[in-house]
Formats: sequence, structure tokens, C-alpha cells
Amino acid sequence: MNLNLGDIYAILTAFCWSFAVILFDISSRKLNSLQMSVIKNFIGVFGFILTIFIMGIPIPDLSWSQLSTLFISGFIGVGIADLLFLGSLRRLGSGLSAIVATMYSPAIFLFSYLMFGESISIQSYLGGLLVILGIAISTFKVPLTKDKKTIIQGVLFGIIAQILTAYSVLLVKPIMADNSVIIIALYRFSIGFIFTVFCLGYKYGQIKVFSTFKSGLKNISIILGAFMGTYLSVIFWLAGFKYTISGRAAIYNQLSTVIIIIMAFLFLKEPMTKKKYLGVILSITGALIVSSS
Repeated sequence: MNLNLGDIYAILTAFCWSFAVILFDISSRKLNSLQMSVIKNFIGVFGFILTIFIMGIPIPDLSWSQLSTLFISGFIGVGIADLLFLGSLRRLGSGLSAIVATMYSPAIFLFSYLMFGESISIQSYLGGLLVILGIAISTFKVPLTKDKKTIIQGVLFGIIAQILTAYSVLLVKPIMADNSVIIIALYRFSIGFIFTVFCLGYKYGQIKVFSTFKSGLKNISIILGAFMGTYLSVIFWLAGFKYTISGRAAIYNQLSTVIIIIMAFLFLKEPMTKKKYLGVILSITGALIVSSS
């Protein structure tokens, strides 16, 4: 096994995000998607600021070009992409949504090559293909109750969300080379937080914004989910792209879907079918192939 520091961060991202999704699933019984986005972004921003203060991380003197890049990355990656993803999830359900989300790795492969000339080995591509195939097998379920238009909209929203997410993280990779990933995360999620608060206020009114904070910050599940998914996993996610080749980081990130299946079986008592076992085995095999390349 040939894991570098960036690979380890990318794998930790998948584990943290998997735990967060389980906690967000529990939280969704009390808050809608937009409310959850506001709370998780707020907790993430608060955590980044607290970390910067405690660790004494200096605020870098970024150029206007770098600041505008961070703004664009946060707006399209945390703001627009998150809303499109939630829209896709609502239309497709978790099974089909997980399959559409496998567009993330190919998008990273393409953009990392076009933007930085990065490429991974044939062995890594093979491992990535097995990971994606495993996810598709373990999560696919024919949506009997959904019409064609809803499915097409959901797939389109999901693909655009993954493309924007991939592009947004690679957009800040050159800035991360000389700056703390926590600073980068703070800038990106501050933009995302402001955008989601605006959307919540515009759609439901100012009273709904205040009630969201009042109820959300009393919800232990979303607080822990935000800590794991918006604080820890984002730090590990950005660090993975900083310290390893983008394509490898993306493949390891994609393992989160497989880990979610295992976590749902262990904690939510969801059934573990033969199809899920096969998908998990294929994905883990693919990750081992990537790690040995």
C-alpha cells in the first residue's frame, strides 16, 4: 500500500462525511434542506474562526485576484452547488442521487488535467472505475413512483452540482499551496453562509431565519453533523487536494457513499443486501488498487 499524506486526508474526508450524512438524515426530520444548510455553514464558519484564533493562524495578505477567486469558489461550490445537490436529492432520492454523484471523480479528472496538466496512472483509473461501479451497484434502485421529467431534472441538477463542486475546489488549489486550508475554508464557507441565509430569508422571511437558528442550534444531531461534515471533513477535503494528486483525492472522497451504506447498516439498522455487499467489496477493492499505484 502506497498512501501519502494527501491520500490519508482524502480517506478521512470520506469517513467524516459519512458520519455527517447519518446525522443529517436524523436532523432532516425537524429542519428542511435550506435550514440545514444555513446551520451547518454557520457552525463550520464559527469552527474555522475559533481554530484560527486558538492556533494563531495569521490572516494572509491575499491579492484582489486571489480574493475574487475565493469568492467565486465559495459562491458556486458552497452556495449554488449545494442547492442544486439538494434539489437533485429531493427529486431522485438517495439511491439515484448517489449514482449521479459519481460524476464528481470524472469531473475532477477532466478539470485537473485541463487546469494543471495533472493525470493519474492507468491503475488508478481502473481502481476509480471499480469504486464508481461499486457505488452504482450498491445504490441503484428503479424509481417506480417518479415521472420522467422529475428524473431528468434531478439528474441534470445533480450533474451540474458535481461539476461545480469539482471546479470550485480546483479553482483554489493554487492558493492553498501557500496558505492554510483553514483560511481557505473560512473564505469559501463564509460566502456560502451569506448566500444560504439570503435564500432562506428571501423564501420564508426574516422570522424564519431567526427561528432556524433558535431550533437548529438546539439540535444535537445537526451540530455534531456540521462538526463532522462542514468542519472536519472540509479541512481534510481541502488538505487532500493540497497534498496529493487531485484524481487520487477524488477517488478516495467517493468512498463516502460506500461508508454511508455500512454506517446505515450499523446505526440505522438498514438491511445489507447481496447487491450492497457486492458494491462495497468492489469499491474497497478499487480503493486498494489506487493505494497500491
